[in-house]
Amino acid sequence: MNRRWFIGRAGAAGGFLLLPAWTAAAERLAAGDPIPAARKKRLADAALNAATKRGATYADVRIGRYLRQSISTRETKVDGVTSDESYGAGVRVIADGAWGFMATDRLSEESVARAAAEAVAIAIANARLQDEPVVLAPQAGVGEVAWRTPIRTNPFAVSLQEKVEHLLAANRAALAQGASFINTQLYQINEQKYFASTDGSYIDQDIHRLWPTFTVTATDQKTGRFETRNALSSPVGRGYEYLGADPAGKRAGATVRYFESYDLAEDAVLAAQQAREKLAAKRVVAGQYDLVLDPTHLGLTIHESVGHATELDRVLGYEANYAGTSFATLDKWKSKDFKYGSPIVNFFADRTEAGTLGAVGYDDEGVPAKRWPIIRDGILVDYQKTRDQAHMVGQNAGDGCSYAQSWNAVQFQRMPNVSLQPGAAPLTPAEMIKRVERGIYIVGRGSFSIDQQRYNFQFGGQLFYEIKNGEIAGMLRDVAYQSNTQEFWNSCVAICDRRDYMHFGSFFDGKGQPSQVSAVSHGSATSRFNKVNVLNTGRRI
Repeated sequence: MNRRWFIGRAGAAGGFLLLPAWTAAAERLAAGDPIPAARKKRLADAALNAATKRGATYADVRIGRYLRQSISTRETKVDGVTSDESYGAGVRVIADGAWGFMATDRLSEESVARAAAEAVAIAIANARLQDEPVVLAPQAGVGEVAWRTPIRTNPFAVSLQEKVEHLLAANRAALAQGASFINTQLYQINEQKYFASTDGSYIDQDIHRLWPTFTVTATDQKTGRFETRNALSSPVGRGYEYLGADPAGKRAGATVRYFESYDLAEDAVLAAQQAREKLAAKRVVAGQYDLVLDPTHLGLTIHESVGHATELDRVLGYEANYAGTSFATLDKWKSKDFKYGSPIVNFFADRTEAGTLGAVGYDDEGVPAKRWPIIRDGILVDYQKTRDQAHMVGQNAGDGCSYAQSWNAVQFQRMPNVSLQPGAAPLTPAEMIKRVERGIYIVGRGSFSIDQQRYNFQFGGQLFYEIKNGEIAGMLRDVAYQSNTQEFWNSCVAICDRRDYMHFGSFFDGKGQPSQVSAVSHGSATSRFNKVNVLNTGRRI
């Protein structure tokens, strides 16, 4: 806990009384990196030179400034404001065939050189316990380059007063439409990262992520029942301009879809209306249904059953304590005919798509962002890899999947954007629904459960609509579907075209021990899955 964080928490207790001071603090945070690139290069060279002089065969250094702010409101009041700034350097080396890592928050040439020397000492100690040396895929240095998230408005430069009023306006709109309660949050992250390595790379990146969200609750005073509806916003790699009117939004089935921008108040009004509608909705009858899954829902299913399942460290068993390993083992990949899904199922990993959470110019070990297939025509064809994993599957390049949540955390394999590709034939959600005789249309992410091999699972959602003879017949409640990964993706029989394609994602995706958090998007279009088991999860009231 640092002083800036403490002031932020203390300021939240005073509500609007301290907002002018908070606005000034936010503007200071948004003023840009206080250390010039030339100085960061000197610091990096000091670390790299110290590491190689002590026997490192490879070294990289990450000098990072990490800014985080979250704002929370409830009904008519500010519930909390936190703001955090962290700055330091982490040095990673290979010596005697083993990894070593050390970090420091003192940014002098002497301090980073000491950190490099300690990283080498740690690597040499680790080598005594290691059976096989680290094999690092080659990566040509890219020289001095820079990359920026293409934003128009830096969220940290927007006054706290304006951001709070934006949230409270959405609250007022929802309460006016019958919401009993509403909590809104705005999360903002800015990573200012400088990476250098003995390969000859000096990479300066400025990365932004933003997530506006809320939970609306409607209550029935007679029965004591309550229903909720969460925001349908997508966490994004965009600037504050995302929080605007949504000229690209369109009606799809029973909800509004948001693309380039997000109207918080509009979604809150819809949420209030739909939460009250859920109170009167009939309970689902358990059985087999054809499911029509909206991208706002399908993103989470993709994340858990495909994204995590194709991380190579899980496949190899290196990641097991936190959320398990993977059923998608090497023998299935080597067979070249493992049917992960039906022939229309195609997944690509992609760190280049603008506006997504995983979009960067380079990963945290200097590999340029790229796009590559994971599942092609339903067949498992590849995994997600870092440079030291590539040789384990007979490849000679990393995929740009290295990430650390801070300068003082060692980078490791993290998920890129993993997206289901849209269908080739023209198809809209309305046309898809017309072809379903007995089904359920599901919108938004809900609770979920998946086993330790990313195989057997159960997913809920936010909104559920019964489909009868090609038409929406009304709202349902207490819906969850149950399947296993291979059975589920092989039941995929139709995917809408690119006009319906959008991203949903996870802003706080945990992995590893000690745990680290990253952010990742998952694109898809509305998709149909036939004969899926649906459960009734409610209590009889």
